[in-house]
Amino acid sequence: MSTKERWYKRFWKFLKDSRAELKKVTWPSRPEVVSTTIVVILSVIFFGFYLFFLDVAFGWGISKFKDLIG
Repeated sequence: MSTKERWYKRFWKFLKDSRAELKKVTWPSRPEVVSTTIVVILSVIFFGFYLFFLDVAFGWGISKFKDLIG
């Protein structure tokens, strides 16, 4: 074969390199994960309600405008 490595050798090298990089990662502690998860869930709920009420308000406003002109 040519000077290029076979695909399975490159794949094996990729797996070994990935594992080595994962050992360098600083993983968050459990309390950090729990607190950030709670922040994300609360933010999603807040913005969901916010966008829902904006949608209702704009829908009401547009329907009133359509009644006014048409």
